[in-house]
Amino acid sequence: MNGAEKLLETPVAIGQTMTLLMQENAIVSDEAATCGLGIFPATENAPPHDWLMLTGGAIGQGLPLSLGAAIACPDRKVIALQADGSAMYTVQALWSMARENTDVTVVIMNNRSYAILNIELARVGAGQPTPGTLSMLDLSRPDIDWVALAEGMGVPATRANNAEDFHQQFADAMEGQGPCLIEAMVVQQAPG
Repeated sequence: MNGAEKLLETPVAIGQTMTLLMQENAIVSDEAATCGLGIFPATENAPPHDWLMLTGGAIGQGLPLSLGAAIACPDRKVIALQADGSAMYTVQALWSMARENTDVTVVIMNNRSYAILNIELARVGAGQPTPGTLSMLDLSRPDIDWVALAEGMGVPATRANNAEDFHQQFADAMEGQGPCLIEAMVVQQAPG
């Protein structure tokens, strides 16, 4: 594994790429959940931008929030940092992004898990979870193919398996116009 591939094991690589390539005055919709903890601090030296985050513990607002930001500010690039689990709550927003031809770059953090819910499960002190309990928070069997989902709703999409791929795909998205989706394959976060 080369250094670039190793970097994508942490969401910090995504933040580093954003710092280098994000357009000035971009709007970031952050529903990256467990991955966001590594991305946000890595963008400290990024060009000036606005950062929109979740309020409280609800999930599912990221895609509609980025859609609304793009409609409200059509002259600004919108970047949606989106956890795969919470994206499933409002996946239909991809279709609306295509229909309205919004300039949104969706970055799906695909760890194939409701990782944030695993963390909350550990916090409630319910004891050792059973395999059946953990299976309810697993997003595999079958794996969700975000590239196919996006393309089926009219949004061009790519998959980044390492930091080098992500960097190039994000650069292309920042240079382009209209909606697109990058499925960033990230290492699953351990609960707790």
